[in-house]
Amino acid sequence: MNKAQFVFTKYHNSFRVHVKNLEKLSVEQIQEIQKFVRVRKGIFDFATYSFVIQKRLEFSDFVALVLSSNIKATCSENIIIQKQQPRVNFGQYKGMFFSELPDSYILWLKSNYRGNQRGIIEKEVTKRNL
Repeated sequence: MNKAQFVFTKYHNSFRVHVKNLEKLSVEQIQEIQKFVRVRKGIFDFATYSFVIQKRLEFSDFVALVLSSNIKATCSENIIIQKQQPRVNFGQYKGMFFSELPDSYILWLKSNYRGNQRGIIEKEVTKRNL
């Protein structure tokens, strides 16, 4: 009998667990994983072979949860190195990411802003095809 292979990926405010070998697991194993997710008020997505649980967890906490359950699984962590996004350092949107700004404000900045973040604004305009 195959062991489930869980790949844990942590994001800024959430995490996702991909079941790497779902198609090789027995129906009983899949039902056990579904029960594990459901009891924790999570969602299992068969389209992506992954699940989320409505709780913020670190990898070590997730491993402890799996070990305390009936699921036979190996766990690994997928570490994502997030590129630091630039933030606005002026005006009413100070502290927000440039990617979160309304299109109208980005266009206004393109025409009116002459500060040290001008290059970031130009890149954002190009990225949005404005």
